[in-house]
Amino acid sequence: MAEKLPHLIFNNNAITKAYRPPSRKIDAEFRLNNRDRQQHGALLLEALRQAQAQEIATIAEQKAIGRDAGAGVYLTFASDPGFELAFESLDFARSHIELLVVKQEADRMLATVFVPEGKIGHFIRRIDAYLNTDKDTTNKEGERHPKNKKLVESIASIRLAALEALWTDDPDLFPRDEAPIWWEIWLRIGEGFDEVGFFRNHAVQVDLEVAEDEVRFLERCVVLVRGSRDQLARSLQLLGGMAELRKAKENASFYTAMNAVQQQAAVDAAARHLQPPGPDAPAVCLLDTGVNEDHPLLAPFLDEQDKHACHPDWGTYDHHGHGTAMAGLALHGDLSETLAQQPFPAPDHCLESVKVLPPEGNNPPHLYGYRYSQAVDRVSITAPNRRRAFCSAITTTDSRDRGRPSSWSAQLDKLASGMEDGVSRLIFQAAGNAEHAHIADYPASNTLDGIHDPAQAWNVLTVGAHTEKWRIDAETYPGRVLIAPPGGLAPTSCTAVSWPTSGRQKWPNKPDIVLEGGNWALDTAFNFPEDLDSLQLLSTGHEPLAKPLIPFGETSAATALAARMAAILQDHYPNLWPETLRALLVHSAQWTPAMQAAAGNLRVKGNVRQLLRTCGFGVPQLYDALWSAKHALTLVIQDEMQPFTKGQDGALRARDIHYHALPWPAEALRALPLGTQVEMRVTLSYFIQPNPGQRGWSGKFSYASHGLRFRVKAPGESHEAFEQRINQAARDEEYERTGVSDSDFWVVGSDTRELGSLHSDLWQGASEQLADCGYLAVYPVTGWWRTRKALDRWHSRARYALVVSIRTPEELVDIYTPVAAEIGIAV
Repeated sequence: MAEKLPHLIFNNNAITKAYRPPSRKIDAEFRLNNRDRQQHGALLLEALRQAQAQEIATIAEQKAIGRDAGAGVYLTFASDPGFELAFESLDFARSHIELLVVKQEADRMLATVFVPEGKIGHFIRRIDAYLNTDKDTTNKEGERHPKNKKLVESIASIRLAALEALWTDDPDLFPRDEAPIWWEIWLRIGEGFDEVGFFRNHAVQVDLEVAEDEVRFLERCVVLVRGSRDQLARSLQLLGGMAELRKAKENASFYTAMNAVQQQAAVDAAARHLQPPGPDAPAVCLLDTGVNEDHPLLAPFLDEQDKHACHPDWGTYDHHGHGTAMAGLALHGDLSETLAQQPFPAPDHCLESVKVLPPEGNNPPHLYGYRYSQAVDRVSITAPNRRRAFCSAITTTDSRDRGRPSSWSAQLDKLASGMEDGVSRLIFQAAGNAEHAHIADYPASNTLDGIHDPAQAWNVLTVGAHTEKWRIDAETYPGRVLIAPPGGLAPTSCTAVSWPTSGRQKWPNKPDIVLEGGNWALDTAFNFPEDLDSLQLLSTGHEPLAKPLIPFGETSAATALAARMAAILQDHYPNLWPETLRALLVHSAQWTPAMQAAAGNLRVKGNVRQLLRTCGFGVPQLYDALWSAKHALTLVIQDEMQPFTKGQDGALRARDIHYHALPWPAEALRALPLGTQVEMRVTLSYFIQPNPGQRGWSGKFSYASHGLRFRVKAPGESHEAFEQRINQAARDEEYERTGVSDSDFWVVGSDTRELGSLHSDLWQGASEQLADCGYLAVYPVTGWWRTRKALDRWHSRARYALVVSIRTPEELVDIYTPVAAEIGIAV
């Protein structure tokens, strides 16, 4: 085995320069339907005047129940079939006109807007200007056009909004009868008026039941409300304040344990080797069903003060068994492997447990984002300085979000980013499990069920499952065959194959990584799938006297294993940020031969994209995440920048670009035989701050606060030419585009890797080419910090972790020692 050498870590080594994005290709012209100017303008004016007439009665009702500010109505604007709306122009903050929902209905685009009392006139004036030929404008080509042409001619109709206009969930889930249901209501957070308090105080007047749960974002507050469709429609006009409606999610799903053989003697033998870790040990914090700490393999690692519940009536005991099974894997890994080791290996991390699910039989709907906030608060109060990895295998029972942020996933992004308290957090979330009924159709079954909420969150590490399990006792189970090949995606692991990949909704590639989740067998006589014990992992049972060891699997097991890896990394590198630990785990991941065979030729970018949306970046290798070697060097950089600034004209624009002149083993690489194939991997990890709301998700209404990107100097390219290629501010009047590109060296490619907030790619080429690539840049792309000036976050700073590794053929060259010497580390 290669010598274990620590990764080379350095902070704040960037050269900061002014940044201006290079000019981009002009987007295709915004298509407009042919309009008769006077006729079209008159039609829209009539619709607005009808809305004004109806507004009078609505405002009177609102004021009659005590709304002394913030009264208004909702208008829905629709495009023609096959055309888009210029919807961003419908939002006008100075008049408190707020764009709430943008959605596609069949082949039309609909935008719903809240218009304060007396402000419908704003749109009337825009249309009057459109009709007035004296106000026509002239473009660069000298052509005259009506003022406000793009906005007005993109609108086909205007009407007062119905309740369904605010529905942003699956259209088929909208209630068609008067049976009461639980709704997820996204309320506006108004200026100078407490919309949330007003809604809570007056909901009783329309017989609505409002739960205590509440999740707050910058511009929205999400509450749970029980009522009928007509009650909600009445409250829309009477109470106002609503921005979006969704159906409350079903109770979170988790996966029950199976029968297991008692192995009390083996447990007792292993427990004799266990000692509690030190007071500074990192923790895996389980957000689950509780943990039974009486289990001999768990007791030394879970103190009484580290057991919590979101409600005092729930107790902290594991009422189901799922949490205790998660605890066993998060501490010890797969016990079918570790119990065989002599002596039994004692972990150097501990456990925390927060019970976020109430006992069965007492489980009303909840906003799970609210529950998770409670969980984070509890452990942070008890042990505020402890390093920890949060671990959740709880998901919804469906995949209808298809990558779109929910209140739950957005809250996880908010918690991870430290948006409120400045404390970033490492969170692991299971991708969710596909329906067992479809397993016989593997691997097509993995694409039928998309990744479950909240695993679409940008900042979490979403964990899917693969499997290396293959043993089937042919005598006991004749006629059974493996469903998944060893090294393949586990039969029930959900994927993001069904998520949209074009248009405005460009969601992250998920899952991020996969770990062991067990396999299934197929009874060939009946085409029936079975989860045999021999194909599962082994973990701790919540009834240690009766069943101390139980089989356990699927994405729950994989997520517990991932959190365990993170705790080991935290113990080994105590000064690394959560963003950096996330980067190291992804950076160490590899696709198995079975995954690559299923994907096909990886020189085809479409195949790589499909692979990322099924298996993520592959299986993390703990050894590689922990260690460098003389032939395999890993550099770790932690830094921060200010992405945006305000110019003297008041406009917000990009500010900083970071250049990293890395300590680089150029001479050692050039000493290798000409053409020696080597690899470089680059991973950039950062946390975005979320601003959810179905208002187009991009441009002005971006979900992410900011984005970061990396670029690497191409072989043969000078530093000056590299800077000019990626930075408009570095160019002078003599600059000429060179056409230099390094895209052929990268496996994933920029189009696919630059989704979400975690970007990783593999460079493959000759050693003499890589010798010339030790200069990297990190630069910002837009987000709501820049586009939402009124939110006043443009001056925020953004942390990031950059991990760069080089791997050469073993034994040929030492690339580690010269780099370590350059930065003053003795080997």
